[in-house]
Amino acid sequence: MSESTATTQALTAEEVMKARQSVRYYKRDVVIPDETLNEILTLAAAAPSSWNLQQWRFVVVKEQANKDRLLPIAYGQKQVSDASVVVIVLGDLEANKTGHEIYDAAVAGGYVSQEVRDNLVGQIDGAYSHANVARDEANKNAGLASMQLMLAAKAKGYDTVPMGGFDSAALVKELNVPDRYFPVMMIPIGVADQPARPSGRLPLDQLVINESF
Repeated sequence: MSESTATTQALTAEEVMKARQSVRYYKRDVVIPDETLNEILTLAAAAPSSWNLQQWRFVVVKEQANKDRLLPIAYGQKQVSDASVVVIVLGDLEANKTGHEIYDAAVAGGYVSQEVRDNLVGQIDGAYSHANVARDEANKNAGLASMQLMLAAKAKGYDTVPMGGFDSAALVKELNVPDRYFPVMMIPIGVADQPARPSGRLPLDQLVINESF
């Protein structure tokens, strides 16, 4: 069954942020059109990243049999089976290699000089020589893309839930994830079958520190 959730009037950015909630129960057999899914992924990929290295990759799981294979890996959380799509967001531990590609292309396109390219690539390679930096950057930037993906999905009329509760080692084995990447987050996307549970937010006076502690 294909189902469109498009509204006649686009939501503002503020409305999308207020409307996004973590939905755990989804209608089964709802198909998100490929065009819409690609729009969501394109918007997610527009997220900012350190040095523009885009330290994320998206594994998109749509086939029901493959979603069902994720169920034990996600400790039986049914949203991975019921949702239309599950996106596994990976972090890139060797994103400095992408930096070489990006800045070589920038030189070829006349956007930066060879000197600027060499300086930036040197900074990147120096940072990525430290394993903790590579992992921190992968987590941080994949997190930015994950949030943007969830907001993009909501703007297109679909619900999501960010999931960190899964067996990372089993997921890597099941999906044959290369050593270069590691799972950061699992994000089901679909149409809510039940509303999200209400959740409170701490007041700003507990969250905001003005100027300094």
